[in-house]
Amino acid sequence: MSRFIIKYRILTGRILFFFTVAFLFGGCSKDDNDPVTDIDGNVYKTVVIGEQVWMAENLRVTRFNDGTPINLTENNEEWQNATIAAFSWYENDSSLFGNQYGALYNGYAAQDKRICPTGWHVPGVNDFLELIETLGGTLTAGGKLKSNDKLQWQEPNAGADNSSHFSALPAGMRYFEGTFSSASYFTGYWSAIEVNADSATSISLSYLDSKVVFSDNSKKSGFSIRCVKNTQ
Repeated sequence: MSRFIIKYRILTGRILFFFTVAFLFGGCSKDDNDPVTDIDGNVYKTVVIGEQVWMAENLRVTRFNDGTPINLTENNEEWQNATIAAFSWYENDSSLFGNQYGALYNGYAAQDKRICPTGWHVPGVNDFLELIETLGGTLTAGGKLKSNDKLQWQEPNAGADNSSHFSALPAGMRYFEGTFSSASYFTGYWSAIEVNADSATSISLSYLDSKVVFSDNSKKSGFSIRCVKNTQ
C-alpha cells in the first residue's frame, strides 16, 4: 500500500472523528458566548446551550433598561403589599449576596419586558422547555444546570455536575410576606408567563434531587431571573 493511500486514510479518519464529535456534542455547546452588560454596568457571563444563549449569572440590575428605577423594597410589610415591580437582596444584604446570588425580584418585575438588557428577555415556558429538553428532560436537567460547588449548595446536591455551564446557585427566595428562606438549599427562576393577575409561573431547583420543577406562585414572591437572548 502506498504512503499516499496510508496518509489519505489517516487524514480521512481524523476528519470523520472530528465531525462525529461535533455531531454528538453540538446539541449542547459548553463554550462561553460574548458577555452582556445591563444598564447599571453589570457584566454577565453567557453560555450557549443547544440553540439558546443564556446568562450564566443571575440578574442583579436595579433599573429597567429605559432607566426607570425598580423599587428596592426591604421592609416586610411593604414587600407584602407591593403590587408593582420590586426587588431586594437576600437578607437585605447586597454586599454579601448581591454579586454572588443576584437580586430577588417579585413577579411584577419579572413580567415587565424592560427588566432584561435590550435584545434579551425573561424566558417563557417554551424557552425553559427547550432548555430542559436539550439537557435530557425534567428528571435530570436540574443536575446539569446546578453548580457543583460544594461551598455553595448544601449536600447532597443530587445529580449536580454543571455540565451545561449554566452554573445555577442556591440563591434562596423571599416569601410573599417578606421573609427570606432557603439559600444554599433552593433556587427559583421566574418565567414571563402570567397565570392570572396575582400569580406567574416559575421553575425551581433543589439540593435534594436533579429535577426541574414548574410551579405557579404569587407575584409577591421573590425569585431570581435569568435572561435568555432574543432569537434573530
